Amino acid sequence: PSPSMVHYRGGMAAIDPNVYPDLDSFWAGLVDAYREQVRLLGELGCTYLQFDDTSLAYMNDPHQREYIASIGGDSERQHVEYIRHINESLAERPAGMTVTTHMCRGNFRSSWAAEGSYDFVAEALLNELEVDGFFMEWDDERSGGFEPLRFLPKGDKQVVLGLVTTKRGELESKDELKRRIDEASRHAPLEQLCLSPQCGFSSTVEGNELTADEQWAKLRLIVEVAQEVWG
Repeated sequence: PSPSMVHYRGGMAAIDPNVYPDLDSFWAGLVDAYREQVRLLGELGCTYLQFDDTSLAYMNDPHQREYIASIGGDSERQHVEYIRHINESLAERPAGMTVTTHMCRGNFRSSWAAEGSYDFVAEALLNELEVDGFFMEWDDERSGGFEPLRFLPKGDKQVVLGLVTTKRGELESKDELKRRIDEASRHAPLEQLCLSPQCGFSSTVEGNELTADEQWAKLRLIVEVAQEVWG
């Protein structure tokens, strides 16, 4: 989980004031812990690290921003603060460690918790978050269009298009996936795009509403389409 997820659901109400009398001291302690963890993972030989941060997708939903305001958060700038603290947590990552972040709108037992295009967070997210890749959910209309990809800076950052759903077993068609990849490439360079499932196949022990065979079929489809599109 990303540092943001330690704060997102409870805000100040979930922080013991006897330990952290204000939000700045909370973030200082949390960032220090994450920075040390990242350093130690590097010493153990970790070369790929992924932060799971559903908050950066949730905050695109006006209802989620209302929730943030209701618990005393800054609903208009909280994503900017989260990005800053993630960057601080990664400030001392070792050379050669690739870092990505994954964002979805909920995946518990094939359900979802938020909806809305990435428009609200995209400019800060794609330009300011100092990671190498973004796993982003785009498996249905709840995620909006690909227009937010226009903020992806040209260079080495990758966006992994989560076009293949993990919520149901029905297999997507190759033609439809290729059409959507082509649509995304109108807003960001094709060489900076990739393909993946929209989320994990089993966010909890109960799993999602598809079989193991359906899962493997989707993974095979992703590999085949990626080979045909990118070679």
